[in-house]
Amino acid sequence: MEVDRADGRTRNQLRPLACTRGTLNRAHGSATWSQGETKVLAAVFGPKAGTKKNENPEKACIEVIWKPKTGLIGKPEKEYEMILKRTLQSICLLTVNPNTTTSIIVQVVNDDGALLPCAINAACAALVDAGIPLKHLAVAICCCLADGYVTLDPCKLEEQRTKAFAYLVFPNSLVSVRRKGSLQVEIEPVEHGIITSVTRGVMPVEDYLRCLERGRAVSAKLSEFLRRSMQVQAPSDSPTAG
Repeated sequence: MEVDRADGRTRNQLRPLACTRGTLNRAHGSATWSQGETKVLAAVFGPKAGTKKNENPEKACIEVIWKPKTGLIGKPEKEYEMILKRTLQSICLLTVNPNTTTSIIVQVVNDDGALLPCAINAACAALVDAGIPLKHLAVAICCCLADGYVTLDPCKLEEQRTKAFAYLVFPNSLVSVRRKGSLQVEIEPVEHGIITSVTRGVMPVEDYLRCLERGRAVSAKLSEFLRRSMQVQAPSDSPTAG
């Protein structure tokens, strides 16, 4: 029997989604992404000439800078930067602009759970807004395990009560991720795969596979919302979804 949560959602139900592109005038691309009360602003600067130290100059370099809502960056935020960088590197066409650096600044506006997936979704939308060549879109979801149930998109209170959770990032087909007139590159389609998987806590293989199944099923809704968000929108007509 499906058990309702404190906010009235079922365990498979996402919080209301909202995305706005082009929120910052001085950035090359920007986007805000909200899931319930969790909100993240991502800004893209570049590509700029030159790569960072120890990066391959024959490819484009992706730099991620995480800015918490308050206080200084700590170990968890550094880990978020690393996960974000690896995820974004996997969806960007790094051979199109070699020996350049694209910086993505992630600003936490509010954290009410599933912060890293929200940041990944915001960064992906900002990259599209900046016209950065991508292999495909990507969508992220958090699945937590509590009392034998898999729960999607937990709020902060649910995260604190869970014994284990997984951050999952799924690829999407190449749809509306390049501006008109931009360079076209042939890409092998990515289907039924997973880009990033990060787990916390003790999670048996069977439960992880259940998280993977639930996450992949709901990624279709996230993907459709992201695609609609990538279409040209008026400032007062930002896509929202319940």
